Amino acid sequence: MSRLLSTQVDVEVAVNGYVTPGEDYFHRPRAASPVCSVSHREQRGKRPPPIALPGQPNADSLARMISNARKHKGGKIGIRDRICCHQWTWFTMTMATGGIANVLHSIWTPYRADWLWCIGLIFFLFNLCLFVMNCVLITMRFVMVPGSFVHSFLDQTESLFIPAVVVSIATILINTCEYGIPMTGPWLQHTMQWLFWIYIVVSVLASAGMYLFLWSTQIFPIHTMTPVWVFPGYPLLLAAPFASILIATETAASDNPPIHKLAVAMCAISIQGTGFLISFMIMAAFIYRLMTQKLPRDMQRPGVFISIGPSGFTVAGIVSLGQQSGVVIPDSFEGSTHSVIIIRLLSTIIGIWLWGLSVWFFLVSVGSLWKYARPERKMPFQMTWWSFVFPNTALVTATLALATAVGSNGLRITGCVMAGLLIMVWALVFVKMLRCLWNRQLLWPKELETE
Repeated sequence: MSRLLSTQVDVEVAVNGYVTPGEDYFHRPRAASPVCSVSHREQRGKRPPPIALPGQPNADSLARMISNARKHKGGKIGIRDRICCHQWTWFTMTMATGGIANVLHSIWTPYRADWLWCIGLIFFLFNLCLFVMNCVLITMRFVMVPGSFVHSFLDQTESLFIPAVVVSIATILINTCEYGIPMTGPWLQHTMQWLFWIYIVVSVLASAGMYLFLWSTQIFPIHTMTPVWVFPGYPLLLAAPFASILIATETAASDNPPIHKLAVAMCAISIQGTGFLISFMIMAAFIYRLMTQKLPRDMQRPGVFISIGPSGFTVAGIVSLGQQSGVVIPDSFEGSTHSVIIIRLLSTIIGIWLWGLSVWFFLVSVGSLWKYARPERKMPFQMTWWSFVFPNTALVTATLALATAVGSNGLRITGCVMAGLLIMVWALVFVKMLRCLWNRQLLWPKELETE
């Protein structure tokens, strides 16, 4: 087979083996490529050269869409133009807010403090309002800016955050089980069971479909790799937490909960395992990227925290399901008594193992921000700052689940302290977001100011 040897890097690859290219390698112009001599048979069977892919959509192309949508209106930039800048990344805010409500419920469970319940309920209702607002704004953008819907799927950055909608829905469903089922009748129990199965189907289709679409339309060089690549698999990682909370709340609300607990638990474990293995393989690529390209750029640095989520959510879901094995496994199952003890032990051991991985990624993520402790170093705000919150909610709930499983007051106190700090981080990010909105740093088409 013939091979094109272009640039000195390609020659080194051919002679010495694989050489990791630098960032400039993907952006510098290609020189004329000499072709190695090949036989006549190889020339006849040689494939035609690949057709160059068109340039990927970016912020500039989105700005042009907005400019074309308003070119006949003129005047100053108004609320309509700011709405046109709304993107899928805004759903990370609802993910984080719903995660805080989940954390508060996890703390309330062992202590049964009414004030914790009230605060968690407020976060849940506030998150519902934020989710509806985001849905309205993103729909208005697609209507007012023709072509922006397709553009969002082709943009290398924005397309990765489209599954944030599915994850936001999952947090809302989980919060509904936590705060809604104990206050309502059996009708909500039936409804949440059906919604669980619908969510399982949607999460699998959304994850597989989004990855397939990205692999068919996008090119992601390894030097741009961050844990954000895991994001299309995140909907799968909420299956076990959803199932464990659904079983726990319905068992507490009724002596005979109208759900098939064993089917729900087994399905959730299957989906959770799939999501964790997918994310684990991608995280291996992230470690390779760190070894060859160092830490991500300033704009990409918040995404490092996403690496905490896969193992954290898996621990929270698997350990909680293991502790409920007594009500999940039917009495008719042969050896059910011994099975419950074995499952609880295995789930706890697996949970401790993966919890250590989550803590390790947490330390790496926090350590990646060390340079911003200096006053002269600043990280520009963007909506990915919500990655400081949502993945860490997984670590907190995992810590609290393990504390319940092993009966450790130390772990429980650690989880409560982490939860308090996490709520402070949520408040700081939310205030920073509002300031950037006021200062025209968010939802502001800066490219149109020169028109």
